[in-house]
Amino acid sequence: MEIEKKASAFDSQSRYYLLAAIAGLATGYLDVSYVNIAASTIANVFINLLKLVSLPIIFLSIVSTASGMSSVEEIKNIGKKVIKYTLATTIIAASVALILFVVIDPARTSLQHTIVDEISSPQGSYLSFLIQAIPSNIIQPFSENNVVGVLFIAMILSLAILSLPNENRQVLHTFFSSLYAAVMKVTSFVVKLMPIAVWGFVTLFFIDLRSGLDATNLMLYLTCVVAANIIQATVVLPLLLKWKKISPTRTFKGMFPALSIAFFSKSSSAALPMAVACAQDRVKISKKVANFTLPLCTTINMNACAAFILITVLFVSMSNGVTYSTAEMVLWVVISTIAAVGNAGVPMGCYFLSSAFLAAMNVPLNILGIILPFYTLIDMLESAINVWSDSCVAAVVDQELKETVGIKPGETLPQEKIELTKA
Repeated sequence: MEIEKKASAFDSQSRYYLLAAIAGLATGYLDVSYVNIAASTIANVFINLLKLVSLPIIFLSIVSTASGMSSVEEIKNIGKKVIKYTLATTIIAASVALILFVVIDPARTSLQHTIVDEISSPQGSYLSFLIQAIPSNIIQPFSENNVVGVLFIAMILSLAILSLPNENRQVLHTFFSSLYAAVMKVTSFVVKLMPIAVWGFVTLFFIDLRSGLDATNLMLYLTCVVAANIIQATVVLPLLLKWKKISPTRTFKGMFPALSIAFFSKSSSAALPMAVACAQDRVKISKKVANFTLPLCTTINMNACAAFILITVLFVSMSNGVTYSTAEMVLWVVISTIAAVGNAGVPMGCYFLSSAFLAAMNVPLNILGIILPFYTLIDMLESAINVWSDSCVAAVVDQELKETVGIKPGETLPQEKIELTKA
């Protein structure tokens, strides 16, 4: 019943997007000047709204997530195992995405070098880059759209909050979570405008096509995103399970109901109750491990999001003439990993984080608008893969705890033996 409701909601939403896209094709083909102006105005308004919520989303998503952890001790015990595999799989996902991006080259940078040299970003030493990444005051990175500076402040503040007494930590967590919820509420209003925005972007895209724009790049970009997600889901994560002598097929079958809900709802958070139930009853993960690991992973384990952010930011920015050195592209593996860890498991979370980075870099977002009509399907795939990754991490952590106390694979991990693994 739950899946049917989510599927119905998806069908309704997709219908609006499809109608908007068809209307955009029609108005783009007709090429009426005042309609084109209206489409351009709507697209610019939508882009401005994306910029409005950009840096607050980056900052608050990370701080509200970190401040919600009970203490540093939580990380030291079972949490450190979760975080270890979360970071490992997310970094691998971002690295695979970078490799595919370089190999497929959707932005066709090899054909653009002679054109973009004159608009490349200023080159400086990495020491000066590091100095600029550390702001002199808390307002500076927000006023200057310094994404790395915002990330730096968010991480430092998060660590500081974790070291505070429980009373102070809870107050700050409530404050930042409430503020983040308010920003996401604003974002939900922006989402409601998406069908109109899709019409505007498709209209402008059709006009650009008539002016000589090559749509091949967009298809290569979509190939990068889908391929990165499929490789993570069918190669990387199953290898992680096999490394711990866990059956990927059995785990997938056991978690399938939760994966289905994540797919149709486009939200790993919405699938959490079913994921916990499936992990305990169908995959036989211990209750304590499932109850601790899956909620934490739903918050911080976003493999597919890391791949999407990296590919999207590089594609849109490089298509607009921005160039990166090899070291700078590798740095985006780290940045996209941090952003994915701080991302909430909500619909379109990856899209808004990508737009936040691009807006903060002052990169035109027109291409991001063109991606928008395709993102509904991408978001469904990403949400299911994120829950699949959560399930794999939970299974691996459970197996590690069993190995620690000498329990064979397939046996239940008793409560008292879980406590012994904390020593």
